[in-house]
Amino acid sequence: MTELELYRALSFGVIGCGVVALLALVFITAPYGRHARAGWGPTMPARLGWIVMESPAVLLFLWIYVQGSRALELVPLSLCVLWQVHYVHRTFIFPFRLRAAGRTMPVVVALMAFSFQLVNAWTNARWLSELGAYPPIAQAPPHYLVGVALFVLGLGINLHADTVLLRLRAPGETGYRIPQGGLYRYITCPNYFGELIEWGGFALASWSLSGLAFFLFTLANLVPRAVANHRWYREKFADYPPERRALVPGVL
Repeated sequence: MTELELYRALSFGVIGCGVVALLALVFITAPYGRHARAGWGPTMPARLGWIVMESPAVLLFLWIYVQGSRALELVPLSLCVLWQVHYVHRTFIFPFRLRAAGRTMPVVVALMAFSFQLVNAWTNARWLSELGAYPPIAQAPPHYLVGVALFVLGLGINLHADTVLLRLRAPGETGYRIPQGGLYRYITCPNYFGELIEWGGFALASWSLSGLAFFLFTLANLVPRAVANHRWYREKFADYPPERRALVPGVL
């Protein structure tokens, strides 16, 4: 098997895993965060779990990327930077913004996410810096420009939504409140909405099978999660705004 054939096989494998995840998550809500529950085996501190499961997307991605012959070309380099901006924050900053004292997650959840990111990091990094072919940035096609703009927009939405959630509770305070402001006026999960825009933009800008596979996998995971969160809020809060949708304003 050539490296390109391996890349294609792994990318289609990610799509297949997304289909399986979607079918499973329709019936089983992943047991972490507000949906944490017993019965999923050994647990680990939630903050450490976040770092472990996302770390390949920073460390392995960068190690693979710098070995490519096109690593210094501006189009793939710019996409590498966007990827790293998201995942450095998600891996090494976001977990320490969480008020996660005493919270745990199942080890199996962290290991599954870690394993996925090993494949995801390799396919995307290897495509960008070696297997793919991109023009000089001055000749970048429209889909690259639109994709980068979407990524930046999605990143902004995601960061703002996370900040609203993190500010809902004062230090030492427990429990949940209804988030307000921004896109929370229209949907329950603008953080997920922003992330979908990010990776849809990345898929468009990179114009790659691996980028598309990651976007579809993210979609398969976040849509059921958003629906579960929306249902949870409605069950917990009698005054939850009835006009809010789960994930996409006015649609879902």
